[in-house]
Amino acid sequence: MIRDALLGAGVALSFASQISVPGLPFGYGELFLALWIMLSLARILAGGPVEATPAFLQLAKFWLLLSLTLAVGTVVGYFTSILYLTGLSHDTMAYVLLASVTCLAASEPGAALRLRRSAWWVIAVATGASMVQLGLAWGWIHQSGVEAWYWDRLRGWSENPNQLALYCAVFGPLALHLAVTTDRRWAQFLALASLVPIFYVGRLTKSDTYLYTTILSCLVFLGLRLKAWFASGAGGASLSRQIVLLLIVGAVPLAAAAAPYAVAEESSVAQFAKSLTKDGGGDATVETFDLRIFLWREAIEKGLQSWSLGLGPGPHLERPPVADRQFLERPFEAHNTILDLYLQGGLVAVLALAWIVGSAAMSAWRSRFDALSVLVASVVVFSMPHLTIRHPIVWFALTFCLVAGMRHEVRLRPQYVRVA
Repeated sequence: MIRDALLGAGVALSFASQISVPGLPFGYGELFLALWIMLSLARILAGGPVEATPAFLQLAKFWLLLSLTLAVGTVVGYFTSILYLTGLSHDTMAYVLLASVTCLAASEPGAALRLRRSAWWVIAVATGASMVQLGLAWGWIHQSGVEAWYWDRLRGWSENPNQLALYCAVFGPLALHLAVTTDRRWAQFLALASLVPIFYVGRLTKSDTYLYTTILSCLVFLGLRLKAWFASGAGGASLSRQIVLLLIVGAVPLAAAAAPYAVAEESSVAQFAKSLTKDGGGDATVETFDLRIFLWREAIEKGLQSWSLGLGPGPHLERPPVADRQFLERPFEAHNTILDLYLQGGLVAVLALAWIVGSAAMSAWRSRFDALSVLVASVVVFSMPHLTIRHPIVWFALTFCLVAGMRHEVRLRPQYVRVA
């Protein structure tokens, strides 16, 4: 139980980069994850069983392949460019931490049950953290050393609003999965109630990506639930099913009939869509778009110059001219998970990431848990305009999905060699 709580709290608080352990150069999330790793290793060294599950084997293969590609990329970067040592060491430590957490979690006895317990801790801590951050945002709570607002965007305990938005985008589907897969009414109520502060905090970040991710997640979940509802009828023809089916069939002619009115109100619809984005689709949105396009083009060119082998961990892009008004440090990242990984480990690293994410998606689909499919979709969508593979919440979600779809397990016990 203690290890489950440590894992859940560590994953949930990994976004809190503005608060750190007194006297130590890292935050509470990293501390809890490090303690969980030490306790897990101590359990194994004490003779505890290890289960070589399919999820563990997939994760081990991925991290081994990623390590090799990053090592090759570092060698290429050493001879062809100037390496940013701070970024290199930061990313390397992050990958080691994530590889340890995911592989140990997937090899736990009863991994699915233990990860589910940790997921409840994740949502509980995330809900409490959301309430505290809302208190900081509205001035009800004061905490020294924390700047809750980044201009007009909420960042809470995070370094930037997008980081907080990513965690909210994953907390939501995870809470939804726990709510729809429990038979306890009070637990279901608490999980659903947690969606309110999580969503509110996510919207206060004014992240366009969070908005798109939330809309897509709701549509995907609704479609999957309708599919499951129709399939569960076993050929039945209840009145409710007939009504829903009639509405679906009539949606196409209704949409065609409403098309002229939609065209006539095109400007109003466009204005409404812009109002949902940060700055109402104004200069901030345009500047962010221009910055992304510039960085993505530079990342592709620099990746090709490395013969698609990568340049090692860390950022590798120079400060773009379109970012003169932004207070950002150099070197830059591409702000796209695929392109950033392409810069670090080359084409092979990108293919490895596509394989492990695809495996998680197939595992979620096989498990027939609709909210888990939404969880993977949220991770993928948010990864397009942001670098997300260094965040523990992303790998907790992928590991959770991989374990959920396991079919068989091979039990192993660690072997020891006597040292004279």
